[in-house]
Amino acid sequence: MTKQPEKLSEEQRKLQVTGGSTFILSLPKEWATKNELKRGSSMVVREEEDGSLSISPASFPKKEKQDEAYIKASLNDNPDAVMRTAISAYLSGYNVLHIRAQGQKVLSSKLRNHLKTFARHYLVGTEIVIDTPTELTLQVLLNYPELTVQNALSRMSIIASSMHKEAITALKKLDYPSAKAVIETDREVNRFSLYIVRLLKLAVSNQRIVKDIGLTSQKECLGYRLIAKAVERTADHATKIAENTLLLKEPVNEELLERISQLSDLAISMFEKSMESLFKHDFNEAENVIEKLSQVHKVEKETVLYSHNAKIEEIVNLRLLIESVRRTAEYATDISEVVLNLNVESVLS
Repeated sequence: MTKQPEKLSEEQRKLQVTGGSTFILSLPKEWATKNELKRGSSMVVREEEDGSLSISPASFPKKEKQDEAYIKASLNDNPDAVMRTAISAYLSGYNVLHIRAQGQKVLSSKLRNHLKTFARHYLVGTEIVIDTPTELTLQVLLNYPELTVQNALSRMSIIASSMHKEAITALKKLDYPSAKAVIETDREVNRFSLYIVRLLKLAVSNQRIVKDIGLTSQKECLGYRLIAKAVERTADHATKIAENTLLLKEPVNEELLERISQLSDLAISMFEKSMESLFKHDFNEAENVIEKLSQVHKVEKETVLYSHNAKIEEIVNLRLLIESVRRTAEYATDISEVVLNLNVESVLS
């Protein structure tokens, strides 16, 4: 085992003044010697997020994260298991993923097709750069500033909102093709969700890229992770509305449709307002969204009562559908609560 070099223990050094106006601070001799510094050596001084200063030699080699991940696969491996390993490497920030056959074997066509399909559908900014019988290589070509967390989250929320509205429209018209289209759209939300998680994990481990991904501090990472999850779940419930619509055998009666539509309008309005409050850093708007949840529960109870008039075999699907609409409103309040936490300083004295 390679012995790690000992780190300097913490010590206090007094600030001195030279020339009447210049502040100077001596550096530990041991550290300077170890880094081969001498009189006239260039130093880089950087102010960190918390106001502290970091000092390093200009020639100091930058610690670069291992950029390539190597994943071994055999003919007997479950394609889903290999895929999960690739996803983990993608989320951990690796930019090049090599999936290689063990020994002199080849990758099964099932595994290669599975991985290629998944990469195209779910990994934002990823291209297949090597595709041979023995190796499949995926490379992430998208840089952080090209698609920030806010931009990706905005696209996610727009898609999720559209999915919900289209699912309700499909319900009203009992339009099976439209319902199926909503279900297929869900993967667009999932791919942005994975991308956001990737960025946030990188930012947590390296505060120097926080601003590159569009955030102001590492403290925001947890909040944005919770919001991304809530948006993803909102899209999942839009998918569930569409799935339950596909199970209905005949159109829903007008009175019940009107109630579901009213509940849906309230829920999706709350969702859109919650996202608006996030991007505008609006504490009061987020608070208004949360206060509407009691109204949602009231309308939901009324809607459930109307569902009693439906045929027995349809009631279960309708109840699940109504629940998904209500869950959309609840996720909107979850988002709003995070917005409150992120912007509480704006209302404190």
